[in-house]
This record gives sequence, structure tokens and C-alpha cells, in this order.
Amino acid sequence: MQKWIAELSGEHDRLPAAELACLGTVLFTATQVAIFKAVPSAPFHRLALTHTVMEYIGECKATFDAFEAFLADASLKEEKKFCGRMRKMADAPGDLSTSQCERLMGYYIKGQVSVSAPEIIYRVIVAGDTCYIGKIIWEIDRDPYHARKPGNRPFFHPGVMMPRNVRVLVNLSLAQPGDCILDPFAGTGGTLIEAQEIEVASIGSDADVYMIEGLRKNLSMASCLVADATKLPFQSSTISHIVTDLPYGQSVCLIGAKQDTLYSQSLSEMARVLMTTGRAVVVSHIDVRHIAEKYFDIENFFEQRIHKSLTRRIMVLQKR
Repeated sequence: MQKWIAELSGEHDRLPAAELACLGTVLFTATQVAIFKAVPSAPFHRLALTHTVMEYIGECKATFDAFEAFLADASLKEEKKFCGRMRKMADAPGDLSTSQCERLMGYYIKGQVSVSAPEIIYRVIVAGDTCYIGKIIWEIDRDPYHARKPGNRPFFHPGVMMPRNVRVLVNLSLAQPGDCILDPFAGTGGTLIEAQEIEVASIGSDADVYMIEGLRKNLSMASCLVADATKLPFQSSTISHIVTDLPYGQSVCLIGAKQDTLYSQSLSEMARVLMTTGRAVVVSHIDVRHIAEKYFDIENFFEQRIHKSLTRRIMVLQKR
């Protein structure tokens, strides 16, 4: 296991670190930064709420003198063209000069500095009273997520989650290449698309024929079927992972069930088809923990405010 620094998204106070923990062991978190351990071959490319992953070099007090002393003692040497960059989080000291610290890195790190075309970037994250110093080995590429956004798909339906949010759910399920995820409320296929991106197999079902037809337009090779989530056509203890967004409002009316009844019966079915070690990640727009705990152990729970009238509740559930 190797020590790393992660620069986290500020979109949620707990979700980024929880997603990161799916790849390794989180040792410490501060404002938009985490120190964690993971194997060098960990699939950092899966992460949706981490901006950068850095090889851990060290940390020091967030003062100019302490930072200079750290660099002088570290005796860093770089064979490739490099530059040094600093990012200060909201709680960083206001009197620590970013430009002066970046010049210090150029002076103390031995090698060829290239601000315009660096091959290696040394990055300092300042959070609270600490500087975290590392060397970037991975950065998120947002362009593929943008290309996969719902409005760019052949079949679109309003109210679906954006790809980065779906990727987080898939990661929280702990599904690995070779595993299979079931989404019993598959809708337009967002879960299946994100699973495919990280080489995880998937099955989508939905009670709405129109949605399944649209899903096939979005993902022509998808394994999908029309099925009632309260009577899933799978044998007991055969599914290793479930990721789904429970329908609400008009969608529940279309299915023809009362909301609480639909949630209770569908969660019961998810528990039935999951393997003994199976994990489900379930999103709802109201708090349904009182229903879920009848069938599962609730390992984690997050509330994610989307806008004034919409808050997503994310439950990470373990089969009893």
C-alpha cells in the first residue's frame, strides 16, 4: 500500500471521501483534501468526485517559513520538465502567498522548470493550517462525462441523474470488472452506461416498456428487460450488486402503485435477489431508511441537495 493525497470535489462534505474509500483506506480528511493508502495500480480513473490524485511527499505548517524549510530538507530532484502549483482552500491562511510559494518550488526542486509545458506537476494543497505536498499522477477528465450527459443521448427523459453522480453510486456499490450490477428501475440506462465505462457488467429492468425501448437506443448492447421491480424475475441470492434510483411523483403513478408500497416491496425484492455479501446503493427523494432497515443493514447515508425542491438521499445497504 502506498500513501497518496487526493484533492476532493467540494460538491458534498462526505461523498468524495466515501467514494475514495472504495479504492483504499482514508487516513485523514481536511477541507477538500484526503490522505489515503492504496495500491499503486488502484483504478483512480473510476473516481468522479476527486480532482487529482498525488503521490504523497509530505506536509508542513501553512506558513512561508515552514514551507521553505520543508523544501530545503526534502532535497527533491526531477528529471522531467516540471512546475510547482498551489491551491488554497477556503479555510487556508490569507497571508500565505501562492505566487511566492510556487517560486520556492521552482528554486528548491532540482531540475528544469517549465511553466508553460510541464511534464510533471508538483502540487501543494493548503487546507486549514497545513500544506499537503505531492506530485500529480492522475487528474480527472470531465469531457467524457459531459459527452455522456443525458441531453446528448439518443433517448432523453427529464429528471435523470448526471453521469458523475451515477458513477459515484456505481463506485459505492464496490462492483469490480467481472461483477454484475442490477438496476431494477433502469430508466434511460445511466447506471448501465457508467458500469460499461469501467468494465462492469450490468442488467437493467423497468416496468415501463417505453423506457426499456429508449434504454436500448442509448446502449444498443444492453442486457435489459421489462419487469416489475416488486416481482423481479431473478432467483434468490444471485445478484452481487444493485444500484438504482427509486421512482417518485408521476413515475410512481405510471407504475400504478402507492409510493410506500412500491418502495417496501421493491426493497424486499432487492434483498431477496442479492447475494449474502451483496451491496445495494439506493437513491430516493424522501427518507426511506425506516423501510430499508426492515431488509438491510444501512452502512452509510448521504443527503445531497440538488436544488430548492430536490434533495437526494443515498443509502448504502448491506444484505443481512
